[in-house]
Amino acid sequence: MTYQHSYARSINDPAAFWAEQASSLAWYRTPLQTLTENPDGTHQWFADGRLNSCYLALDHQIEQGRGEQTALIYDSPVTGSQQQFTYVQLRDEVARLAGLLRELGVKQGDGVIIYMPMVPQAAMAMLACARIGAVHSVVFGGFAANELALRIDDARPTLLLTASCGLEFDRVIEYKPLVDRALALARHQPRQVLVLQRPQAKASLVEGRDLDWHSAVASASPVPPVELAAADPLYIMYTSGTTGKPKGIVRENGGNAVALGFAMRHIYGMQAGDVWWGISDVGWVVGHSLIVYGPLMNGCTTVFYEGKPIRTPDAGAYWRVVEQYRVNGLFCAPTAMRAIRKEDPNGELLRRYDLSSLRQLFLAGEKLDSSTHQWLEATSGKTVHDHWWQTETGWPVTAPCVGLDGSAARPGSSNRAVPGYHVRVLDDDGQPLGANQQGAIVIALPLPPGCSQTLWGDHQRYLDAYLTTYPGFYHTGDGGYLDDDGFVYIMGRTDDVINVSGHRLSTGEMEDLVARHPAVAECAVIGVHDEIKGQVPLALVVLKDGQGISEAALQSELVASVREQIGALACFNQVRVVKRLPKTRSGKILRAVLRKIADQQPYTPPSTLDDPAVLGEIEAVLASFAGGSGLAPRGDGTDTDQSRDKPGGCFGKRLAQGA
Repeated sequence: MTYQHSYARSINDPAAFWAEQASSLAWYRTPLQTLTENPDGTHQWFADGRLNSCYLALDHQIEQGRGEQTALIYDSPVTGSQQQFTYVQLRDEVARLAGLLRELGVKQGDGVIIYMPMVPQAAMAMLACARIGAVHSVVFGGFAANELALRIDDARPTLLLTASCGLEFDRVIEYKPLVDRALALARHQPRQVLVLQRPQAKASLVEGRDLDWHSAVASASPVPPVELAAADPLYIMYTSGTTGKPKGIVRENGGNAVALGFAMRHIYGMQAGDVWWGISDVGWVVGHSLIVYGPLMNGCTTVFYEGKPIRTPDAGAYWRVVEQYRVNGLFCAPTAMRAIRKEDPNGELLRRYDLSSLRQLFLAGEKLDSSTHQWLEATSGKTVHDHWWQTETGWPVTAPCVGLDGSAARPGSSNRAVPGYHVRVLDDDGQPLGANQQGAIVIALPLPPGCSQTLWGDHQRYLDAYLTTYPGFYHTGDGGYLDDDGFVYIMGRTDDVINVSGHRLSTGEMEDLVARHPAVAECAVIGVHDEIKGQVPLALVVLKDGQGISEAALQSELVASVREQIGALACFNQVRVVKRLPKTRSGKILRAVLRKIADQQPYTPPSTLDDPAVLGEIEAVLASFAGGSGLAPRGDGTDTDQSRDKPGGCFGKRLAQGA
């Protein structure tokens, strides 16, 4: 099967194409209705099909003779523990836990909140819910109590599952006090709380409400999987909303199973028996698609990692796992590889390990800068693929499909659209743009299976957020362009496009240039307010360890590079060196917060912030910026631009001086 043929069929006759893909699933009842359009523009896939996601992930694999194959590898450098579960062992654990949930009154369609660290029981909890038709919502462990309370009130769970603590490097984060505080804030109250006690911290249990996980599961009886409709929800995944209320993305059972089957085989090139490592957390969509459901439904061994790319114990941690478990395919965010590069720029730690089992690496979650891409390929000797997707889609939108003949990759691009996704670029008026013209990235309807078609309890909000701006299209919120060959270039969220003296410029393009500098470990380029030009770019740069370059020299070299590649119209002449950048716990740089700090606008630290202390560090560095009046003189003699009051400034000596 070739990429070109598959893609053309998926766009020209999506119902026939996806019916063919669905035929490989072990349905209880094979669907006859593949695609149904709803009056509001949404679509339903496999309406009359019946299946169970837990059955597909565990029981069916055992029936195919994989019972003694390792299903899940738990590796926790933060606790020094490792554990493996065969498909039979994992099925038995999940079936007993599912039996307990049913004994505790959880019924099909009920919500269950899972607030846990990266321990095997988190995956078991997800699969146990799927087994009995409960709708799980995994909340990232360590989320603030208020954020957990918001999700409790929205999902209205019958039961909440948690652990006594999580671990961040050598720091113990007690979860139970956060749960207790969240329940005190929430209007809705789950009937009971099931608590996994970990040796690193013992949680106090509330009598009559809280149960000890191990004791309760030990006396439970296993239950078989229930038959569910394809449209029945599998899980809710909350993502940030602009109103302050999180959006509950709903994933359906049927479409999710079909999409992940296609993705694992044809995008990632994985086959039953392969070892796959999705490096993320079950609190994010990657954890659902590429740690739990995708690998297990396709008969792979999945690695479940409780650790970091560095300091657990060092920047060779990932490569140790690859060697030890003979990993065949790997997914992670670019920020992880940048962290490794910063600590091990010459790959000395990497070369200690045997990576011969690893066929390729896939990176997504944020823009993969060309510098990191080139470094990783050169150092590892492996092919590195960039690709792009969203929480809402649940699986890749653009990617090199390594399991399809004729698929190609292009560095700098997130690659061509995956079969099923008709990616287009529109201008502000909704008109199509030609090749190499930047605009709003949209996807023509219908969305393929696996993509969310509603929000939990708020369908109108889904329509308003995704389908109203460009009728007939799903609005991704990302900007970019397609080149002459159909390769997609994601330049960042549409609000990462800045307007400098009437020129629409991508900060993502500038970031890519800054990141190529040999002294730069990672960076963020943001647009800050300027009274004359509207906005001007500011680069915040983290240096690699051991770099002795002065900030003035660095700024001079970066300004020259951007001017050469983009032009003086970019007005790129401000660089600040910082110790680190504010990120979410999943590794995404908080550019919106950086913009507000630079412009001295009020902001609320997001609940996903990894370390709140970094914001104070950034504020101190950016104290030279005056909110509402653009760039203020730094007072160190480098701010010598006298052209800021002239239209089309940022030319002349200042660029040559690098000020």
